[in-house]
Amino acid sequence: MTFVSYEPWTLVNRLHRQLDQVFSPAPARSQAASTPSVSWIPRVDIYEESDRFVVFADVPGVESKDIDITAENGVLTIRGERRSDRKESDKSGYERVERTSGSFLRRFTLPESANTETIKAKQTNGVLEVSIPKHPQVQPRRISVEAA
Repeated sequence: MTFVSYEPWTLVNRLHRQLDQVFSPAPARSQAASTPSVSWIPRVDIYEESDRFVVFADVPGVESKDIDITAENGVLTIRGERRSDRKESDKSGYERVERTSGSFLRRFTLPESANTETIKAKQTNGVLEVSIPKHPQVQPRRISVEAA
């Protein structure tokens, strides 16, 4: 089984957006916020069991209602958004913000043995678990040869 995640230029695009946010005037920032883009990429673990494939994605701070999972044309897509709880401060000076908020998107190519009709997902303690069952393997039918 091979999962392929193809996201070229992701880091360059993220750096470009961050530089735009820092150096853009306020109206341009609000306009950029209205266009959909990927702000961060959750880390994933993928493994295969005898009867299923499992994808674990770290999505702390993301509510289940903000996650959308689709499987179409052999591609599993996990999309969502982590909302920011920024509070305005009357103090002057710098504010440190390290937790990224915004939308995310991950895509994975599914093997032919994946049964996309019965995919299940659950979220526990900030970890999304996507379980992708395998199609049962068809065993070759043995045909006995009769003597004439």
